[in-house]
Amino acid sequence: MCRLFAITSEEPLSPMVAIEALDVMREGHDGSGVGLFMRDLSGPFEELKNAPILSGIFSKEGIKRLDRFMMDIGFMTQYKLTIKVPKNPPPGVPKRDSYLIRAYEYPEEWEGLSQAQLYDHLLEIRLQLRKMGEEKEDMIVFSFWPDVIMIKEIGDPLKVAEYLDLGRRELKARVLMAQGRQNTNYEINLYACHPFFIQGFSTMTNGENTAFVPIREFLTSRGFAGYSGYQSDSEVFTHILHYTLSKLGLGIEAYKHVITPLNDQDIGSHPDADFLRRLKQSCRRMIIDGPNCVIGCLYDHSLFLVQDRKKLRPGVVGGRPGMYAFSSEICGLDAAIPDRDKSADFQPMYLDTAIVGPDRKEVSICRQTEPLPLPH
Repeated sequence: MCRLFAITSEEPLSPMVAIEALDVMREGHDGSGVGLFMRDLSGPFEELKNAPILSGIFSKEGIKRLDRFMMDIGFMTQYKLTIKVPKNPPPGVPKRDSYLIRAYEYPEEWEGLSQAQLYDHLLEIRLQLRKMGEEKEDMIVFSFWPDVIMIKEIGDPLKVAEYLDLGRRELKARVLMAQGRQNTNYEINLYACHPFFIQGFSTMTNGENTAFVPIREFLTSRGFAGYSGYQSDSEVFTHILHYTLSKLGLGIEAYKHVITPLNDQDIGSHPDADFLRRLKQSCRRMIIDGPNCVIGCLYDHSLFLVQDRKKLRPGVVGGRPGMYAFSSEICGLDAAIPDRDKSADFQPMYLDTAIVGPDRKEVSICRQTEPLPLPH
C-alpha cells in the first residue's frame, strides 16, 4: 500500500510538513518514490497567481529545446527556480541535470481568450512538451498551470526532499498533497507517480483499480485530449473528477455517485432517484473496483477524501479551524497537527465524502443517501 497525506492551511507551509508526515508512516510505503503537489502558493509565486507555472525534470539539452519551443510560441519567463542538486544523489535516486519550476508570461496573442480556451491551450502545451520529452527522453513534464507546482522523484521521500532542499524559503504553499509510493511495477515511470493533475483537479490514491481498462476506454472515447497518457490505473480517478465537475457540471457531492453508485434498491428510496438512475446508467463504465482511498483537490482549493465500498484502505481527516489534514494514518495527522481536538477526527466510511472548503473552517461530510445540489 502507498501512503497519502494532504493539508490545507491559512498560513503557507513548507512541503517538508507533508514529507515528514509521510516519513512517520514509512511502514506503509517502500521508499520507491514520492510525489508532491503544491497549490495556493506563497513566496515569490504569491504575485504570480495567474501566471502558468511549468514543473518538471530536464536534461541540459531538454532545457535548450524547452526554451526554443516556448519562445517560438510567445511565452516569456517571469520567474524561475532551478533546483541544482549535489553531484552524487542518495542511493536509489537517479542523477538528474535540473528540476525546473518556471512561471511564464502569456503570449500577447492570447489576450481576449475565454477562460475555457486558455485552459485548453495550457493543456495542449503540456501534452506537447510531454510528447517531445518522451521522444528524446530529455524532459519529464508534470504540470503547466497557474498557481501549481509538482515535483516527483524515485527514492525515499525524506531523502529525496533533503536532496532537493525542499525546505527552501521559496517553496511554500497553503495546499499540499504528497504520496509515498509502494511500487507495484518492476520499472518505475514518474508519470505513474501520484498525485495526478488535470486542469485544476488533482487526486492521489491508495489502492488498486481493477476496472481500469473499461474506465480508460470510456474516457479516451470522450474526444478530450487530456484523457490520455495513462501510466497508472489510478490516474483515471483524476480524470473522472474532471469529467464529473467540468463536463457534467455536477458538484463534488456527485463524484461518489459516479465512481461508486448506490445499489438499485437504495437509489429507489433516494430523493433524487430519477437523476441517480440516469447518472448510473450513463456513467456505468466509470464505476471503480477497489479497494481505493482517494484524496483530491478541487479548482477552488477544497480538499476531499472518499472510500470505495470495500473500505479496505485507511483514511482519516482532522485538524482545527485554519488548518486541516487528510492522512492514511492518524500518526500522520499527529505529526502535522498535534494541537488539534483528536476526538473530532473522522474516518469516512464508504457512503461519505469528507470535504474541507477553501475557507478552511470545518470538515463537511456529505453522504450518498442525502439530496444532491443539482444544477438548474
